[in-house]
Amino acid sequence: MRDGAFSFLAGVVPDGIMISVNIVTAKGLTKDYGPLRAVDGIDFSIAQGECFGFLGPNGAGKTTVMRIIYCFVPPSSGEVRVFGMEVKESPGRIKKKIGVMPQEDNLDPDLTVLENLVVYARYFDIPKSGSLRLASELLAFVELQGKAKAKIGDLSGGMKRRLILARALINEPELLVLDEPTTGLDPHSRHSVWDKLNQLKEKDTTLLLTTHYMEEAEKLCDRVAIMDAGKIVTIDTPASLMQLHGGDLEDVYLKLTGKDLVLP
Repeated sequence: MRDGAFSFLAGVVPDGIMISVNIVTAKGLTKDYGPLRAVDGIDFSIAQGECFGFLGPNGAGKTTVMRIIYCFVPPSSGEVRVFGMEVKESPGRIKKKIGVMPQEDNLDPDLTVLENLVVYARYFDIPKSGSLRLASELLAFVELQGKAKAKIGDLSGGMKRRLILARALINEPELLVLDEPTTGLDPHSRHSVWDKLNQLKEKDTTLLLTTHYMEEAEKLCDRVAIMDAGKIVTIDTPASLMQLHGGDLEDVYLKLTGKDLVLP
């Protein structure tokens, strides 16, 4: 990455002391789909440079929350601000500052690895000369530089996930949204993705994560929100939750939700 890439806004008071800045704030966030209330009046904030995780059983509302944050669906009520902008009022400006790594593989199989990045860069009005440079840097970052000319069908599952991560970074986002980033990967590939995400954390990138892997949440997240039935049960650091409730994070999850952990 070029100097300064993924080094983003931080508040500085006059004497040079760093202060935290909330990248995302939500108050009374509610989302209804007809008679179904998917998200039920929740409050939370995510600080700049933090890795914040949403944990919960299927149907808890965590993916809906993330889709509201990256302006894919609007909230039914409540207030959600991202970079200080209300999601209903400034979705275009917000989207330019966010990278999204979806759970599903939606790479274009008709394009090469490099072309997938360059074509995606057009959505952010990045000129071809700039996108080629960024794409090459990102392929090196995710250790796929030797696969630039390969077709998507020739990649392993782990390689595809790393390419989707690279694509999510093409606009040098200030907030990276990760929906089940290592679903279906073998342990070696999962740890490879974790390593890249930790490198982004070290560069002060803000990460928002959903996962069913409690080990993943323990290793990556500074704080987690455990959700159930559209509500937030608790928000705290993994270490504090384990100390308070005993056991590992999976034990805490089971105790607070009363539901078995079902991996996708």
